[in-house]
Amino acid sequence: MRPDMKHMEKKIAVIGGGPAGLRAAEIAVGGGAAVTLFDAKASVGRKFLVAGRGGLNLTKEESVDVFAGNYQGGERWAGLIAECGPAETRAWACGLGVETIVATTKRVYPRELKAAPLLRAWVRRLRAAGVEFAMGHRFAGIEVADDRMRVTFQAEGGVATHEADAVILALGGGSWPQTGSDGAWTQILQRCGVAVAPLAPANCGWECAWPAEVLSACEGKPLKNLSVSAGGKTVEGELLVTEYGLEGGAIYALGAALRAMDEPVITIDFKPSITSGKLVAKMQSVRRDFLDEARVRWRLSEPACAILAHGGGAPFNSAQDLAAAVKAFPLCLTGPRPLAEAISSAGGICWSELDAGLMITKLPGVFVAGEMIDWEAPTGGYLLQGCFATGTRAARAALHWCAPTPAAPAS
Repeated sequence: MRPDMKHMEKKIAVIGGGPAGLRAAEIAVGGGAAVTLFDAKASVGRKFLVAGRGGLNLTKEESVDVFAGNYQGGERWAGLIAECGPAETRAWACGLGVETIVATTKRVYPRELKAAPLLRAWVRRLRAAGVEFAMGHRFAGIEVADDRMRVTFQAEGGVATHEADAVILALGGGSWPQTGSDGAWTQILQRCGVAVAPLAPANCGWECAWPAEVLSACEGKPLKNLSVSAGGKTVEGELLVTEYGLEGGAIYALGAALRAMDEPVITIDFKPSITSGKLVAKMQSVRRDFLDEARVRWRLSEPACAILAHGGGAPFNSAQDLAAAVKAFPLCLTGPRPLAEAISSAGGICWSELDAGLMITKLPGVFVAGEMIDWEAPTGGYLLQGCFATGTRAARAALHWCAPTPAAPAS
């Protein structure tokens, strides 16, 4: 700790060493607080490193309105992203000596496509700024009394406690529990009277009962350039056929719509760029073997043909019948993959429990950030940016909470 840190009056405890917690610690120490960051694991940033396996998609180059519209509850996110959005995230990475690049998809990555160098530089900067790291501390409870927070942890050697003027909780959701975000905090806060929506898998694969013929022809193969619909929402993208069902960006983006269905089903348009009428016209005088002819005339992929042939609807007795199936193929799903496998989770602390500064109104002085809050967004830069934005807002609000009350003017 720097010598001048010892004289700081206000202490902020950040609990959780993922991207939201690290960002909150950075903002809080930069605002003049004495910050201690706690994490149950032996090191921080474990989920950040998991994100790095895909090149570390930090954010996406979009306007605030477009970016915020990709979040559940977009009206709240416009302000959050305006405060900490793509431009701020790229500037932050540059300040750590990491150059970013923008892909053709507008997704933003570190030029090296690695998370570890960025994380190491980030932790070095936090330590240099005076953030103290307390590893091996598992959040076990919190009490608020006389404007002071008392946090309890399970630590090596038994129970440990820490007092602070404000607390920022950034314990993650329920996905990738091996990184520390196991969702155990939900019961602790519910005992405090805080409403928490059940954690559910988001950005995850979905299961379906593939016929053996489909798996033998398609397993591990992508279905590209699709349009996929569910519950009135349509997205374009890709799907990957797996032994248990489907993975891929298109199914991830439809997660909320599918979870709302009693009997989840998607509708696939295998040829979204061409009308049914034009497909039929390409068949010209064909009178039989329509699916075989469509492989060439419509350039249907082998996985698409296998699904059409064995997934229901065949045999096709006319070009019109086949075109109708190609443009709107229904596929029944049996359910999402387990929460532990999901890229992210939905559910968490209800927005109604939070004020504009992300403080839990029933626990004054306790703020939350990241996936602990009930929000959901697709992959593509929105998840990490959401953590950075909520970490920023929570830390600034915590600093404001800790700020000394101006003395009343003398009468």
